Amino acid sequence: MSTSKPLYRVQFISNAEHYEVYVREVSQGAMFGFVEIGDFVWDSHSSVVVDPSQEKLKSEFESVTRTYIPMHNVLRIDEVKKHGTAKVSELSEKVTRFPKPVYTPKK
Repeated sequence: MSTSKPLYRVQFISNAEHYEVYVREVSQGAMFGFVEIGDFVWDSHSSVVVDPSQEKLKSEFESVTRTYIPMHNVLRIDEVKKHGTAKVSELSEKVTRFPKPVYTPKK
């Protein structure tokens, strides 16, 4: 039986960009309506070629230990056996959906 933590690929949308990151921790989080992710896993480049998309992500999440993503922005969460390359890419449409409320109180 493996003693290492599971690895997750999390895909979400933020500011009209599609993010794909690899993390070791995913939970519902303490804040209602948010998915909590933490313990980011990055590629250790040993080659000369550097992916600018991954470098942008590394610098964006450099001092972040946990981040909270609105539930309606999460596209997919997969448990994977090995990590790939984290990336961020622009969406083809420049339109951002207006979020629907998760909870609407009755009058």
